[in-house]
Amino acid sequence: MKFSTKEDIEAPVEAVFDMLCNFESYERAAMRRGAEVQRVDDLALPGIGMKWQTTFELRGKRREMEIEMIRFERPTEMILESRSTSVVALMTLELMALSRSRTRILVALDIKPQNLSARLLVQSFKLAKTSLTKKYKLRVAEYAKSLEERHEKIV
Repeated sequence: MKFSTKEDIEAPVEAVFDMLCNFESYERAAMRRGAEVQRVDDLALPGIGMKWQTTFELRGKRREMEIEMIRFERPTEMILESRSTSVVALMTLELMALSRSRTRILVALDIKPQNLSARLLVQSFKLAKTSLTKKYKLRVAEYAKSLEERHEKIV
């Protein structure tokens, strides 16, 4: 099952990419929502091979997931692969410079079930695809707006 959307941001592509690389803020945000997050690589700079172990509650069950950066091309693309026992998900972030001060971000999430119970879960997502897509696009739009506002404060 795939979700994707795009947003335009009033900021240079390099600045947007740098803001997307603030992985500590994502870790803190996940912890505020009740997840346990632990960085398990020893890389000094963002890049391929970054890894996190996460544990969180979903649909009443404790879930464990490993997240790994599998593609990192500054300043145009990042791909994160999330793996659990039942699901593999790819999060793709692509940036395209529209001008010196405007960037388009394409955000795609592809969820692939690995067993029967995950297939049932994804099937329930498909039944609610319209509302889930609307929420997904809204969240990406809100995040793009927050990146724009953060860039305005810096400049």
